[in-house]
Amino acid sequence: MFDQREKIALFIDGANLYATSRALGFDIDYRKLLSSFQKRGYLLRAYYYTALVEDQEYSSIRPLIDWLDYNGFQVVTKPAKEFTDAAGRRKIKGNMDIELAVDALELADVVDHYVIFSGDGDFRTLVEALQRRGRKVSIVSTMASQPPMISDDLRRQADHFVDLMTLKGEVGRDPSERPARRSEPAAPSEEDDY
Repeated sequence: MFDQREKIALFIDGANLYATSRALGFDIDYRKLLSSFQKRGYLLRAYYYTALVEDQEYSSIRPLIDWLDYNGFQVVTKPAKEFTDAAGRRKIKGNMDIELAVDALELADVVDHYVIFSGDGDFRTLVEALQRRGRKVSIVSTMASQPPMISDDLRRQADHFVDLMTLKGEVGRDPSERPARRSEPAAPSEEDDY
């Protein structure tokens, strides 16, 4: 599936990967994830996409974002939008699909193999467009959860489907190994493995 001569780029839909790993009962160790794909070929870029709630004094995702940014990931964020639904409930929406798709298409001349960490069926058209440019696309999600976290259309379109559960031993961390929460927000130390 992977060729050592390939230039690889990772595109991580942060919210989707988080939900998928949670459904499977483990956390992602991002240091291990990066290392794992560096062994598979020439890792050109690793992108991580997430929306942030700007008005919060402290966001629980901020330490992860800072750690990723300092440890080899290209972090792409935008402010989440807050709205009130028809029932009067406060909702937050932060879709990063367009940013991910544009970045992926811009690299089509230099990337041989795209690895997209998302099961979102909206990415089927992106996968098809990359394939028309002669690029290989692997999708990482899962069918092991109920319901499956992968869109059937996306799984069928991909050149390769990698079930995240099969990577658990390579990139997973048991939730009990999670770094202890701090009382004050602080950037993770080098010892913290995300």
